[in-house]
Amino acid sequence: MTKNSISPTTAKWTGMVRVDDTALAVTDTGGPGIPVVYLNGHVATQGYWRRVIAELGTGWRHITYDMRVRGKSKRSADLSFETNLRDVDAVLAARGADRALVVGWSYGAYVAAHWAGRNPDRTVGAVLVDGAFPYDWLDEAMEQRIRKLFRRLSWLMLLLRPTGLTPRMTAEQIADSNIEVGRISRERELGPAARVVLTDRRGLPAGGTAGQVLRRPRRPALDFPPGRNENRYHQQAGRYISPPVVAPHVAGAAVDLPLCG
Repeated sequence: MTKNSISPTTAKWTGMVRVDDTALAVTDTGGPGIPVVYLNGHVATQGYWRRVIAELGTGWRHITYDMRVRGKSKRSADLSFETNLRDVDAVLAARGADRALVVGWSYGAYVAAHWAGRNPDRTVGAVLVDGAFPYDWLDEAMEQRIRKLFRRLSWLMLLLRPTGLTPRMTAEQIADSNIEVGRISRERELGPAARVVLTDRRGLPAGGTAGQVLRRPRRPALDFPPGRNENRYHQQAGRYISPPVVAPHVAGAAVDLPLCG
């Protein structure tokens, strides 16, 4: 495969990818289309993307996986944000995809933005849904509120764990992860990555502008209706970030809540 190639034609594959001290449950639809790797929210599994994949169809090569301690993936001693970035590399390498369109929701949007910012030459585009908003929302008071919230929810998380609706993490681990998101979403941390994602002109049509999004004729599968909360965040940040759509170009989205779903 050449450096500029997107993806070879591959057969559908489902299996486990070993990385560090764990193994990730991965599904690859195969095919000759542009690889799209889907990055889940904190409480989600790869199954959450089924309807999106079905609507987008076979013109794309869809790669999904369960993050560590979620779904069918195995446990791990390291649940830091950095491990999730390495896991994207591991999954793409295992499936032989040099470049990909990254689609992230909530926590996954932060992973997608940072991965794209660090790997601009490997990023076909980024779709950031309800996350990856460069905003300094974390302070000491918010940190304590997050820890208190998850301590209060710990009993509910234990009850829901057998259903797969919560990750196999303690309340303290989930709180730590959300606090870490607050740190990596600060303007000085996420801002440079967001600027790479929103200003990369490669692949745009003639006359295209930075941050342009190409829409399909019908409603995009990942679009969401703009609301009051979204507009308020736009005002706070003093900038506009376009709604998310799947396209081999650049897109972004706003997030209203500091906690990741």
